[in-house]
Amino acid sequence: MLLALSSRPALARWGPLPLRLIVGYGFLAHGFSKLSKGPEAFATILQAMGVPAPHLMAGLTILVELVGGLAVLLGAFVTVFSIPMAVVLLVAILRVHLPYGFTSVKLLGFTSAGAQFGPPGYETDLLYIACLVALVLGGSGPLALDGFIGPRRKRQTSGAVHLGRIP
Repeated sequence: MLLALSSRPALARWGPLPLRLIVGYGFLAHGFSKLSKGPEAFATILQAMGVPAPHLMAGLTILVELVGGLAVLLGAFVTVFSIPMAVVLLVAILRVHLPYGFTSVKLLGFTSAGAQFGPPGYETDLLYIACLVALVLGGSGPLALDGFIGPRRKRQTSGAVHLGRIP
């Protein structure tokens, strides 16, 4: 059943919610994966790639993925966390996925063990970046902590007395 044109604007406000859920969950999943294997294992990979200060970068990447993923999932400080999250994605594009082209799914063949895939390109990273941009430009949507945090801050500052300048 197609939605009537008149009901779309009312539903449009819910658009950011699936973006937040998939981006937040995706970042959390990647962060927990690195954490479960041990930050040292990820640092070894970064060192092999020639990334400077691999132990520091491994810890920072895991931190960005976990804290940023949770923040986006909850819709809290999305604009602030989107910057380091986008940086992680851009580094992944440039240092890992770029040589494999755009497509994230490369079916090489099918065996009795199942589908066999080649290395992923940068498509998924770009989709994550596009979702972050949409959330920054369009807002976190309903059920976001930003909706509860922002109004309180505005109320507190709107009644404040500003000294030194007369409007």
